[in-house]
Amino acid sequence: MEFPLSLAEPPLCITTVRTLAIDGVERANSGHPGAPMGLAPVGWQLFSGFLRHSPSNPTWPGRDRFVLSNGHASMLLYALLHLTGYDLTLDDLRSFRTLGSRTPGHPERGVAPGVEVATGPLGQGLANAVGMALTERMLAGRFNRPGHDIVDHRTWFICSDGDLMEGISHEAASLAGFLKLGKLVGVYDDNLISLDGPTSLSFGEDITGRFEAYGWRVLHIADGNDPAAITRAFNEASVGDERPTLIRCRTNIGFGSPNKHDSSSSHGSPLGAEEVILTKRAYGWPESPDFLVPDEVAAWAGELIERGKNSEREWDGRMAAYRVAFASEATELERRLAGELPSGWADDLPVYGADAKPIATRSASKEALNAIAGRLPELVGGAADLASSTNTVITDGGDISPGSFEGRNIHFGVREHAMAAVINGMSAHGGVRVFGSTFLTFSDYMKNPIRMASLMHLPAIFVFTHDSVALGEDGPTHQPIEHLAGLRAIPGVAVIRPADANETAQAWKVAIERTDRPTILIFTRQALPIITGVVDVARGAYVLDDGDDCILIASGSEVAVAREARGLLAADGISARVVSMPSAEIFSAQPADYRDQVIPTAVRARVTVEAAATLGWHRFAGDLGEVIGIDRFGESAPGELVLEALGITADVVANAAKRSMDRVGR
Repeated sequence: MEFPLSLAEPPLCITTVRTLAIDGVERANSGHPGAPMGLAPVGWQLFSGFLRHSPSNPTWPGRDRFVLSNGHASMLLYALLHLTGYDLTLDDLRSFRTLGSRTPGHPERGVAPGVEVATGPLGQGLANAVGMALTERMLAGRFNRPGHDIVDHRTWFICSDGDLMEGISHEAASLAGFLKLGKLVGVYDDNLISLDGPTSLSFGEDITGRFEAYGWRVLHIADGNDPAAITRAFNEASVGDERPTLIRCRTNIGFGSPNKHDSSSSHGSPLGAEEVILTKRAYGWPESPDFLVPDEVAAWAGELIERGKNSEREWDGRMAAYRVAFASEATELERRLAGELPSGWADDLPVYGADAKPIATRSASKEALNAIAGRLPELVGGAADLASSTNTVITDGGDISPGSFEGRNIHFGVREHAMAAVINGMSAHGGVRVFGSTFLTFSDYMKNPIRMASLMHLPAIFVFTHDSVALGEDGPTHQPIEHLAGLRAIPGVAVIRPADANETAQAWKVAIERTDRPTILIFTRQALPIITGVVDVARGAYVLDDGDDCILIASGSEVAVAREARGLLAADGISARVVSMPSAEIFSAQPADYRDQVIPTAVRARVTVEAAATLGWHRFAGDLGEVIGIDRFGESAPGELVLEALGITADVVANAAKRSMDRVGR
């Protein structure tokens, strides 16, 4: 889209963005005024002239996506949303960083309209934007037809020096360049300042050369206060190119502040009352009132709202023509964008009988995944170069490759951190259900994106295999210990560690049905015996074998250990109940009466067993129970020998049950 130079926005609008940011931070006595002051011309040009959006309908499917990766500059985004007609009032801006505000310190999805993703940890937003751009290309590859480019929008982001210092930016930019995501456009706020001082303290590589080496087109704006230069760069970036584009824009942090211009002192602290007055004087702006929006600037909101409605109407017309020409495709696209599951999507999930051979849950997961994929075409995903080990290939799904996006299998490469954040961006975009996989021990790389997925209420699915010391000879570096406890501690996340193939199939069903928070699926490398009868993963835990004297509670592969221990106890005349607990989080959210049915409070002799850190299990063991686990690193040896050496055996569990019963008084 061409934007004539004659329509370059007046300085009045840009100054309004700057002063709103200054006033918001000053009133909160907290925040980052410097970046919004420097980026105001770029932000205004983008939102008023180049970003295809509809302020009165922020979730319009045909919109461009925008991500502020340097989320600490949030007042820039809030000011732009207010001035361009979004439902974000001046009172909302006045309540910046206050309890219950719609304008939190860093942007949060679902709080303010127009915020696509929550950004805070630097580099996350850039990777989210890569995911959004990838999803646009995948949907376009699936649904567009000659003369009907119904999926056709750009993803824009702004990032900072800090974003580009973070390792995740290298991973994400490398993937985007490799895949030739030509509708991805980023603006690099090259202001030469970080929180502790000039970026030269720690950062000096050739950013232009780096991104060009990744396969990006790099454009330059020498002066971030030159609207004509910004317009020229945005026009060029909007012309088709198979490469993603980075616009390197030289800005001045704290622009116009007499004492804090180009200074780290404006990065993460309010300017201060005296400096605010001096800065407004330098702008030729009234010292009061604060949060001033001149009538001439306020009038832009109405124009941009109407422009957005016109864009919607034009897209609606194209969609109507698409429905006529390709009715089934249009119905399918609309279903996906609405997040609705097709009827019968779970009908092909396998059920394993008593005659089935033991099978690793990672292998059972492959069967469940492909059973669902056959009926849920929006299910896509991949692995961090481990798909053949995690068994996460969609058979006959085809591969995503540079310039070819019709497939369903994504090769993320050895980029776990970026993979998780890209998945978040894909989930936020909509139209796909996406999973990513690696070994459980590598979830450490992904912890923050998983946390952000939960904060954003995204239905991302994270698949981790090789779930315990039972993986064996690879040794302590690859044997997860503390990982389950750490993942379970993330609010809103459901960690599901199934005990067999039947629980695995149901775990996938639960993950797909969880549409408002992420799900983590944990699978074994080693084969596990089949559980027959009622399997109730959806409630987190259930009674597998009944008994009256004590309760054995386990997850995953240790359910088989608990059942073996039950047999040993029976030989001694002790009746033990075995509870399979594939998800402690889901179980803990059940009504109290159900929880008491499964783990009766009257039965105080209990043992929990899991081949991982014991943290978190004491709440189920109770004050007289015992917790069997591993609170040390593992060993390099065959898995069964490691388990025995570390005390994950039926004998250990049975003896613990007897000790617990002695404490209770049998």
